[in-house]
Amino acid sequence: MATMTNRKWYTGMLSQEDWWAVWMGLFFFGLGLLTCFNIDVIGWVTYPTKWVFSPPEGGKGAISSAFYALGKKYAYDPDAKAFYKGLGWWSIIWTYVALTVVTTVGAACMKWDVKKFVQGWTVLFFLTIAVWFVGHHAFFAATIINKHKYGLDFSLSLGGGASFILALIVGLIIGNFFKGFAGFLSEAAKPEWYIKTAIVFLGVKVGYLPIKAAATSMKLGKQVAGLTGDLFFAGAVATIVAYMVFWPGVYVISRKIFKLPRKTAAVLGSGISICGVSAAVATGGAVRAKPVVSIMVSALVVIWAVIELIILPGVFTHIWPGTSDPLVAGSAMGMAVKTDGADAAAGELLDEFLRTKIATETNGAVQWPEGIITTSAVMTKIWIDMFIGLWAFVLAMVWVYKIDRRPGETVPASEVWHRFPKFVLGYFAAWWIYLAIFFGPGHAGAAEGMTLLKMAKAGAVPVEKGLRKLFFMLTFMSLGVITDFKKLKEAQFGKMVWVYFVALFLFIIPVAVIIAYLFHHGMEIPNMAG
Repeated sequence: MATMTNRKWYTGMLSQEDWWAVWMGLFFFGLGLLTCFNIDVIGWVTYPTKWVFSPPEGGKGAISSAFYALGKKYAYDPDAKAFYKGLGWWSIIWTYVALTVVTTVGAACMKWDVKKFVQGWTVLFFLTIAVWFVGHHAFFAATIINKHKYGLDFSLSLGGGASFILALIVGLIIGNFFKGFAGFLSEAAKPEWYIKTAIVFLGVKVGYLPIKAAATSMKLGKQVAGLTGDLFFAGAVATIVAYMVFWPGVYVISRKIFKLPRKTAAVLGSGISICGVSAAVATGGAVRAKPVVSIMVSALVVIWAVIELIILPGVFTHIWPGTSDPLVAGSAMGMAVKTDGADAAAGELLDEFLRTKIATETNGAVQWPEGIITTSAVMTKIWIDMFIGLWAFVLAMVWVYKIDRRPGETVPASEVWHRFPKFVLGYFAAWWIYLAIFFGPGHAGAAEGMTLLKMAKAGAVPVEKGLRKLFFMLTFMSLGVITDFKKLKEAQFGKMVWVYFVALFLFIIPVAVIIAYLFHHGMEIPNMAG
């Protein structure tokens, strides 16, 4: 009777990208936790904000503030007595130095060419920062709600999604038309390593979200706080039900209608129905799909998410009947839009549109609190993010014991361990530790507990917001650099596009509305008019 190779449990811990995503992710996660002891050694992480060449007087968008450090200690300038005047653009250099040290150690342990890696990484990093900067010009990133603050009469309202698309386009141009330059960058263009590390940082985001939700409840007021809790648990049940329907549905569409291979169908199923890029990469690792499959699905996720961001808020607002269940619309949006940034932006637009609509139709007699519809979208997305690691484990089990197993073959338990995407371990660790902080001393409501939550938040934000999005940017830039247009045919890219279109508009969105209705119908929003 045949037996799968029984490797040691620790095999690859210092030589595989999967494990180095864990080590790198947990290293910065650990630095973030130090803020719980009032030690901030992570706040230097850089982050872009919207900008214009000539900001209006009294408006926003000065180029001098286009990049800033996410930690207050590093962002505050005591001389100017103003935030965003501290490190400013210098935060880019701090971020570069810190990341260069850690990634170079990883490259050396994985036996890459360290000299070529450092050279390629340096160019790739600053090229990515430049694209991140361009993508945050208010013309691309400002919404129709706040474009006037930047002196614009029109904006594309793409939010952060514009930067991801630009990074992919620039990378593809380099990879296909400047092949010598692409070769120079190739030692550092490692999209799978960067996205796996970003997923570990996503665990920080998921664990930190209850802290953020509590802050949102306080901001919205006591009469909305209970509703926020209801949305949290309704979103949990709705998400579980939805993805028991979504994943098999997309898988069947991919296999039966478009005749795609099993592994490709599995990656598409997760990418379209769970949480986009992160779920696609985790699933690709679990089922051992070709790397190009996860790469192409990731690209599709970002492109379609931006399309949804542009189309869905307006469509939902137009067809939604009066005051009828706006929280259903928010929850459905959360299930349909597949990236965190696009989901939050779409929720924000829908929130503004529906609140304006009801205030206009009732002549101001009904005014819903700002942000509550956005909250319904984000609360659903919280549970979607949580689903990633669990689903990767389930699929790893299915592929080991059912799909890849040959008749008469004995499958050792260690094979499941080696098949399981290791970076998901970092994701779970970061998630659970922040949950422990929230449900531990900080949740008691005592003054010292709330202080701990604030300190935890100070360390979580630079990791889950700054580093996570920077590594997503590096992923898409690298993805383009290593992708030859010929690989699109190899990955059956044309069929993938059609699968995404059919599954999203004819299956995911209608089912999302139905499930959102089942679990959010009848939730009343307080009237803030009087």
